[in-house]
Amino acid sequence: MNVMDSFSLTGKIAVVTGASRGLGQAMAIALAEAGADIVGVSGSSDQIETKKSVEKLNRQYFELMVDLRDTSQAYSVIDKSIERFGKVDILVNNAGIIRRSPVTQYSEKDWDEVMAVNLKSVFLISQRFAQHLIERKARGKIINVASMLSFQGGILTTAYTVSKHGILGLTRIFANELAPHGINVNAIAPGYMETKNTEALRMDQNRNREIISRIPMGRWGQPQDLKGVAVFLASSASDYVTGAVIPVDGGWLCR
Repeated sequence: MNVMDSFSLTGKIAVVTGASRGLGQAMAIALAEAGADIVGVSGSSDQIETKKSVEKLNRQYFELMVDLRDTSQAYSVIDKSIERFGKVDILVNNAGIIRRSPVTQYSEKDWDEVMAVNLKSVFLISQRFAQHLIERKARGKIINVASMLSFQGGILTTAYTVSKHGILGLTRIFANELAPHGINVNAIAPGYMETKNTEALRMDQNRNREIISRIPMGRWGQPQDLKGVAVFLASSASDYVTGAVIPVDGGWLCR
């Protein structure tokens, strides 16, 4: 096989959570550009921009509005995707929320909601996806979205930090257990990206300056900076890569 052919996703069905904007939108479009049809999962009904971009590529887009704080809704994502397309081959666990507060004042409600979306739903959706692939005796790819706060403590982000540390553990245990079934499980760790979640930081002139000064490439990341690594991890080009975490951080971790 020509090496470029190994990056093709033609005939594949990819589920992308948090697909309505930002990183999830960019990765959904990237997978469609590589040939996949997309199931876009979001807590809102505002997926029209992603849908239009995917359909312009002559790929199908199936929109699911799901509240990932609700266990039953999270668990239904794969089954609804199978009902629509008959199978699923790729899962991108991108959806995430953040709540900021000092650790001494962090509320139980904020903790529960962040952990439910960022970690518990990832476990439930990935578990059902793995069951589906094993039943089909098919290869598949799980891509989890970690964070710089998978490696660091941060400030004011208690549940988010814990959830993103958990994502690395989840990636590794799934990689270990699913490798014999031909299922690759990896994570992408975005650096400081221009998304809704980082808007408060970018609007704070002092914090914005501090962050940029530590990034060797001298800029915030853009959602499109994840497109190449997402396609690589979703494709057969990465068939011998599992349990890995790939930082896309402009050099933040090496500073």
